[in-house]
Amino acid sequence: MTASPQHLTLLSRMEEARRQTQRQLDMIDRQIIRRMTALIPQLGRKRSGFHRGKAPDPSAFLERYRSNLAAITAERQPEIDALARKLGRQDAAIEALRARYAPAPGHARDNPEDGDRTQDRRSPAEHRAGKRHGAAA
Repeated sequence: MTASPQHLTLLSRMEEARRQTQRQLDMIDRQIIRRMTALIPQLGRKRSGFHRGKAPDPSAFLERYRSNLAAITAERQPEIDALARKLGRQDAAIEALRARYAPAPGHARDNPEDGDRTQDRRSPAEHRAGKRHGAAA
């Protein structure tokens, strides 16, 4: 079946909705990073042992950083999970629509040089995995 202008319009709307959902996830990641960046000076101030002749524990800062990151991420986790599920549903719907109205063989889109740049073959979890900053998977 060939895609009519209505189907192409629907596909472009679905792709725009997916991009918007991805922007929301990216915004949450940036907000978490911004909060952690603001906390870094406070995390490094616990050096009382150094004045008594002991060297500061280098792993203590990292431990405080990770615990604060986990706490901040946990606050936003329900929102992150909901958006990730929504992104997965949008990806599935877009794929189903593309499969249903795939162009006939020999069409210009079948040319590998005209690759579809808007489609990301990674799952939402794989896409977000590269964006996690210090959080355990």
